[in-house]
Amino acid sequence: MEQKSLIILIILTCLIAPSCGRELLVTHKDKQAVYNRTLATILVEYASAVYMSDLTELFTWTCARCGGLTKGFEVIELVVDIQNCLQGFVGVAKDLNAIVIAFRGTQDNSIQNWVKDLFWKQLDLKYPGMPNAMVHHGFYTAYHNTTIRPGILYAVKKAKEFYGDLDIMVTGHSMGGAMASFCALDLTVNHEAKNVQVITFGQPRIGNAAFASYYGKLVPNTVRVTNEHDIVPHLPPYYSYFPQKTYHHFPREVWLYNLGLGSVVYQFEKVCDGSGEDPDCSRSVTGSSITDHLNYYGVDLTFIRWRSCRIVMDPRVEEYGKTDDKGNIVLSRDPATLVPRMNTLSNGREATYNA
Repeated sequence: MEQKSLIILIILTCLIAPSCGRELLVTHKDKQAVYNRTLATILVEYASAVYMSDLTELFTWTCARCGGLTKGFEVIELVVDIQNCLQGFVGVAKDLNAIVIAFRGTQDNSIQNWVKDLFWKQLDLKYPGMPNAMVHHGFYTAYHNTTIRPGILYAVKKAKEFYGDLDIMVTGHSMGGAMASFCALDLTVNHEAKNVQVITFGQPRIGNAAFASYYGKLVPNTVRVTNEHDIVPHLPPYYSYFPQKTYHHFPREVWLYNLGLGSVVYQFEKVCDGSGEDPDCSRSVTGSSITDHLNYYGVDLTFIRWRSCRIVMDPRVEEYGKTDDKGNIVLSRDPATLVPRMNTLSNGREATYNA
């Protein structure tokens, strides 16, 4: 009887509380992000689509993950760094009245090795213009020192020239979330972009407490969504006894977790405090699950099938692209121009590219 009463109480709470499935809006006296569940469930679909390896379907937005809440998205530029196995795109979502930038995360086949490596990663790079701020060299380099950054910045400039001063929304999963964060900071600090919003999923730590403090002030409209026992947000490790020297998440975290009562499981979303390291959120559990890392809001965040950085592309799409001497590819088009539909592109031929 007591258990039944408890279940009824939880159900009634969910009916009046926005954290049980409805859009959750939480305001703060300090200048920090407001969590919008509806927007998060849209951007997670962009973070999923960027994993697609068929560039023809992705560039024409006809892929299996290119419908649903992202239907009608206009890709302006698709950047594939073959050399470093990186991928991202820039486009315009007219329903959001925003430029959307998405970065691909780590291949699922290599996550276990990548996670193992992250246990030993040290803060090894001073972030320019931020005294005492240290960041993860690999994540910083993946955005700043590859073909990704110039391609992204050029596409944002082109979109703004055509559509005007749209908001910018940046997203990514796993390592893609780390790259999304560096991109948002770059746009804000170096390119004076306004109204930059970030929502990432399963993102690792990327810098120390000094960096997290700078980031929180410069890009306050940032939400890091973490899921249950996802292992990646726990990496690289946070050592509470070395608060200034260890890796430290920036705010604001939203933690997705389940609570089971008998055979009934309820899903909750907790908006965490402004520290970036709320002990009552994902840090309250052991980060031990790769399965929890690969699915957020019921959306798969992984490759449909592992291709070892292999991509495919119809040769007729190549007229939209440029390939450098290292094989890196940029597919680009002018905003609001028509792209041939898939049924006119597909002729049974495709080129393959391997890292």
